[in-house]
Amino acid sequence: MFTPRSDLTPNTLEFETTPLVKPTGFREYDARWLFPDEFNLMGAQALGLGLGNVIRELGVKPAIAVGHDYRSYSGSLKQALMVGLMAAGCEVHDIGLALSPVAYFSQFNLDVPCVAMVTASHNENGWCGVKMGAHRPLTFGPDEMTRLKEIVLNGEGKTFDGGSYTYVPDMRDRYIADLTDRKPFSRKLKAVVACGNGTAGAYAPVILEKLGVEVIPLHCALDHSFPNHNPNPEDMEMLHAVRDAVLENTADVGLAFDGDGDRCGVVDNEGEEIFADKVGVMLARDLSAQYDNAQFVVDVKSTGLFLTDPVLIQNGAKTDYWKTGHSYIKRRAHELNALVGFEKSGHYFFNAPIGRGYDDGIVSAIAILDMLSHNPDKSMSDLRDDLPKTWGSPTMSPYCPDDKKYGVVDQVIAHYQAIADQGGELIGQKIRDVVTVNGIRITVEDGTWGLIRASSNKPGLVVVVESPTSEDNLKAMFAELDSTLSKIPDVGEYDQKLG
Repeated sequence: MFTPRSDLTPNTLEFETTPLVKPTGFREYDARWLFPDEFNLMGAQALGLGLGNVIRELGVKPAIAVGHDYRSYSGSLKQALMVGLMAAGCEVHDIGLALSPVAYFSQFNLDVPCVAMVTASHNENGWCGVKMGAHRPLTFGPDEMTRLKEIVLNGEGKTFDGGSYTYVPDMRDRYIADLTDRKPFSRKLKAVVACGNGTAGAYAPVILEKLGVEVIPLHCALDHSFPNHNPNPEDMEMLHAVRDAVLENTADVGLAFDGDGDRCGVVDNEGEEIFADKVGVMLARDLSAQYDNAQFVVDVKSTGLFLTDPVLIQNGAKTDYWKTGHSYIKRRAHELNALVGFEKSGHYFFNAPIGRGYDDGIVSAIAILDMLSHNPDKSMSDLRDDLPKTWGSPTMSPYCPDDKKYGVVDQVIAHYQAIADQGGELIGQKIRDVVTVNGIRITVEDGTWGLIRASSNKPGLVVVVESPTSEDNLKAMFAELDSTLSKIPDVGEYDQKLG
């Protein structure tokens, strides 16, 4: 195979005959590129060959389930990826159009160890990517991604005999049957089901209807142009559309799924958007009442309530804060045999007896509706109001180039670590705690905290703030972090910003 290049221009001879693979597309636990400016079909073929070689180096049977999301170019990229996998001697099982959790489910259903899901998840059109794994239910982490990057960029991929192709025409039916093989919800529920015209529209409405939910579909028709908004349940535009539909239809809850269906956002019956970490606390309350000594894992972007909520304390729940990223939380939840791993972004990882350990937005939606069924006299807003009051921000992402963002975070860590080491203050309070397991999370005396880390899947930083005491302290913490970032030339505009 040719060694990939990173400087090709579309509509040229070289572009059609040479792999284009920009190095920055290899991220901490998956791959993301702009197509075709950073990655072409020949590049996808090279990636498949490299992935097949990594699988062989890991000593895993080279059998892999491969799916793609509903973008105009994903099917073509998948075909090229599969050619590379077969060249590496892999037994390819093509499950067709799918959600990421359907691809993970197929590993179990087909009894194959490996997976490759061609998806850009919630990223805007123009982005492509691949989520990969070789040990179900886990997906690749930094070690595997680093080795994959080396093999692909250095042209080290070797071919092997034995490659084969099998098309699986009914994986959607198998997945739907699996999730509906249970009793319907014990409570009559009406839900707005929003899919942002992404792939979840082919799955979520029919599954929830089969479980007895009165479904109000919102943007469930598949349309790869995403004509209404990006399918991203952290995006306030999507959540506001769900809010309006919930209020108009007097629904019990609004459920918003992302582009590849592994996340679920929530709007309550009063039209209030509930951030995913708060929904996680609500679910943790419900589950820790059912399971003794429940262990949970949450990411560093998440609310501090997992440690301070009196109900969780009373129920004997234990929580471990870990690195942000679906691969990290999934792996940590697996290592600790946690009941659930929660991410603020909405990735939830339910282990047995609820799930199989991978992130599935529809499984999350079912757990939320089960929680409502367990509380027949309470609405979603009642359950929200039962939580201790905190003031929290959305996940905010100022632009920062991929080749600069980690250095910027190191600069921020050094700045605030020095303040803490010198006994300094932030927002008029002493610093109580500094956590640097993933970026930096700074907590002051009253529990107000702020986080800055590098985004794992796009050029940007991640900024989150929360206060258990007041909105003023929330704004003060954001102003502090924003002031620091504004002095760094490589940091640009925010996608959304705290008012």
